Amino acid sequence: MNNKTKGNQKHLTLSQRIEIEKDLLAGENFAYISRKLSKDPSTISKEIRRHSKIKERMNKNFAPIPCSNRKGCKIKYLCDDPCENMCTQCPKKEIKCIYICPNYVAKTCEKLSKPPYVCNGCGKRSNCLMEMKIYSAKYADDCYREMLISSREGINQTPDSIIKMDTLVSPLIQKGQSIAHIYSHHAKEIGCSRRTLYNYIDKSVLTARNIDLRRRVKYKQRKTSTRTSTKNRAYRENRNYSDFQKLIKEESNVNVVEMDTVEGLKGGKVFLTMMFRNCSLMLLFLLESKTQVAVQKVYEDLTLALGVETFNKLFQVILTDGGSEFQHPSILEKAKCGSKRTNIYYCDPYSSWQKGMIEKNHEYIRLVLPKGKSFDNLTEEQTRLLQNHINSEARDSLNGCSPFKLSQLLLDQQLHLYLNLEEIAPDDVSLKPELLK
Repeated sequence: MNNKTKGNQKHLTLSQRIEIEKDLLAGENFAYISRKLSKDPSTISKEIRRHSKIKERMNKNFAPIPCSNRKGCKIKYLCDDPCENMCTQCPKKEIKCIYICPNYVAKTCEKLSKPPYVCNGCGKRSNCLMEMKIYSAKYADDCYREMLISSREGINQTPDSIIKMDTLVSPLIQKGQSIAHIYSHHAKEIGCSRRTLYNYIDKSVLTARNIDLRRRVKYKQRKTSTRTSTKNRAYRENRNYSDFQKLIKEESNVNVVEMDTVEGLKGGKVFLTMMFRNCSLMLLFLLESKTQVAVQKVYEDLTLALGVETFNKLFQVILTDGGSEFQHPSILEKAKCGSKRTNIYYCDPYSSWQKGMIEKNHEYIRLVLPKGKSFDNLTEEQTRLLQNHINSEARDSLNGCSPFKLSQLLLDQQLHLYLNLEEIAPDDVSLKPELLK
């Protein structure tokens, strides 16, 4: 590391402190040391004054620190012996005036009040009886490390600011809102970083607790890929993921929608989910059963409300999996009038990551409707409510914008009107089971 690189470092390193100690012992001045380390002389001066220590005296009784008033002192009769000698010249070795004199002031070296402020390099150091200050690189570095740790401990907030933060943040977290969503609308009011807020919650500083935060996803180790038959089924012909990738490469501006289903209890009602890649808007359709007929009905209703042209503009390409409800692409791709309304492509078997956006977005549904929860008692109104709350949450992936706001810029507004897509006020967004109660 050259001197220029060292100079760019904000803090002194242990090796630099060792160099300071060596140069002080050699009698070098601050200007020389600062040039050598590419630091400002004031930095060297502050380092030495801040981290110097008093050297412990091995035998204080054998060589006590002399009194600063010793010269010219004429005090007598400090002890019981009524001699005429001044106490500073007492012949009794067992009695020293400095231990019994009320005017005793330990003598200090005048050189310690000016650079280099320490006794390193002093020629009289070995025989000096005065209190000595020493700069030790090891001691200085230990003090620096301890200061770094202690400066990060505790809570850097006033009681009033903590109360204000708690009043704002805790109710929103308890509604099921994510930290990202809260920060996108209240960052200035919170007044600390996200990491700090997580620490406050972890230390129980706020009313909200870790249990109120959303479940952190635990990624399991990937299993070895399962071997599948290389023989393509008829419905997949010219609609495989490789064909989809080829299309995307040739037409980069194509509008892609990912499609899937989310089950409640097996055999009951399910959600048909459709997610626009360009804005992360997710549509929810409540189906009576997980069948091709139920999926086709959603397509026909959308086509009737929007028109074939608008449907094709919005759902230009649809990427889904090989579920039994999607294995009849022709009835989905063509409207009843015979016009082409979309293009269906399928992910490879056991490769749900190929439509990872919608798979990840299903987590929002599970926050309100955990796995094993039946959808049979849900209504269309509740489905729309859940859909609007999910799409109103701000996302880091969208630079703090919500899918709904972005969709207003990128998608045809006919879709919003038909599906009653509405924005929920930021502080009213709730993704907890209580939302549908």
